[in-house]
Amino acid sequence: MKTLIGALGLAALATPALAQDDAVTLQLQWVTQAQFAGYYVAQEKGYYEEEGLDVTILPGGPDIAPPQVLAGGGADAMLNWMPSALSAREKGLPVVNIAQPFNSSGLMLTCWKDTGIEGPQDFRGKTIGVWFFGNEYPFLSWMSQEGIPTDGGEEGVTVLKQGFNVDPLLQRQADCISTMTYNEYGQVLDAGVSEDELTTFRYEDQGVATLEDGIWVLEENLEDPDFRDKMVRFVRASMKGWKYAEENPQEAAEIVLENDETGAQTEAHQVRMMTEIAKLTAGSDGALDEADYQRTVDTLLAGGSDPVISAAPEGAWTSVITDEALQ
Repeated sequence: MKTLIGALGLAALATPALAQDDAVTLQLQWVTQAQFAGYYVAQEKGYYEEEGLDVTILPGGPDIAPPQVLAGGGADAMLNWMPSALSAREKGLPVVNIAQPFNSSGLMLTCWKDTGIEGPQDFRGKTIGVWFFGNEYPFLSWMSQEGIPTDGGEEGVTVLKQGFNVDPLLQRQADCISTMTYNEYGQVLDAGVSEDELTTFRYEDQGVATLEDGIWVLEENLEDPDFRDKMVRFVRASMKGWKYAEENPQEAAEIVLENDETGAQTEAHQVRMMTEIAKLTAGSDGALDEADYQRTVDTLLAGGSDPVISAAPEGAWTSVITDEALQ
């Protein structure tokens, strides 16, 4: 009897330890929407739980800077556009890219066709809406490569600091605005504007696209074997979530809506967004392509007298996590 009780006692003690998952907190770059569907799907489908992880997903917003959250210890990993992350790294925050679920860019400029804009050189003398908070870097690099000043005048462009909406275009305050293929472009169409009335320039097509929505962590944390192991499991489960989301956009959108505590998103919008997002993650297994990384760095260095980064970064990405996660 003593042996049985002892065994039961040991089992009772062991059970909580087995059930205890490793905690991971992820800081999103923006509010809850299908742009981040893969992570919500991985959580909903139990992929994180299967990897022994308890994942908390923190929505972003206009007043939240993911690098600051990461630096302050508020998250284990963040999602960030590479220009913003590399700029933060050069300024002293040692962030490292450990995975790249998005292998193409959804950023573009959307212009009124009746402005006569047919190519980048037609931007001269025009007003262009640009997002800031780290999102301006690809545009500034592009204009520098085109030799177009960004301080106004007939030979330059007037940069309008654009809010995260499409009002400047609809209200004719700007000739062009920044849009994402999966979000704001659809908002312009929803406002009653026909595609025939618009001219678009995808950064990807212009050869100045930079990588978006990578997974970044602090370099010092990667020195901890336990942390590295957690990130391997996190990336593996996240990519499983992304592949499911790609193949099931309707269900993925519904999962996103269930996690939207603001109630601001609509099903039609999220389904459309997920359909477009799937084009940006298609073919990606989460591993960073070194050629895409180099293109991003080259674009950011080509900023003329005011480059986004002043030198090619060293140690800004690693394949250690994805090499193991993808085995």
